[in-house]
Amino acid sequence: MTTPLGTLETLESGSRVAALRRRTRETDVTVRVALDGSGEASISTGIGFYDHLLVSLAHHALIDLRIESAGDLDVDDHHTVEDIALVLGSALGAALGDRAGIRRFGDAAVPMDEAVATAVIDLGGRPYAVIDLQFRAERIGALSSQLVEHALEAFARTSGATLHLRGTGRNDHHLAEAAFKALARALRTAIEADPRRAGVASTKGSLG
Repeated sequence: MTTPLGTLETLESGSRVAALRRRTRETDVTVRVALDGSGEASISTGIGFYDHLLVSLAHHALIDLRIESAGDLDVDDHHTVEDIALVLGSALGAALGDRAGIRRFGDAAVPMDEAVATAVIDLGGRPYAVIDLQFRAERIGALSSQLVEHALEAFARTSGATLHLRGTGRNDHHLAEAAFKALARALRTAIEADPRRAGVASTKGSLG
């Protein structure tokens, strides 16, 4: 399929499952998402701490997630981090389909020692992100700390989500992990089927 991201190759499409691949001169990213999973994750980004955050996302959202990526990490981590987030958001959106019957909204607050993060998400098809994470150092392991916010913004954009995520903490590792866990817990609620909802959760009768 052709999108604002260029060509996304659909590898799998089913009931609340999607797998997409995006290839450019900078990266080759494949993402598979199964929304009704158990939190199993197989992540290979080439950036250890990014793998860690994405494994946490899958585990706490109870989605099964597979990510395979090859990118120009010899340049830096920017293209790889951003492109994975873009494809992940697109795959989540594809797995949601017309978004009928889901709860749509979710929120969560997650502490990790001295850090705490709060996420509020709306999967209503209106992409917008307000991210406020005050990191202290330039890197967390091999991951550029400024790319954490960038990845979250990219994910919100392509998944069709409004995301408000804020956090504070003295330890950057704790802050980033709390942020991804809070997103995961909010996402878990938002993607769940609402047994009382037959159509989309909107008085307009459509989303977006």
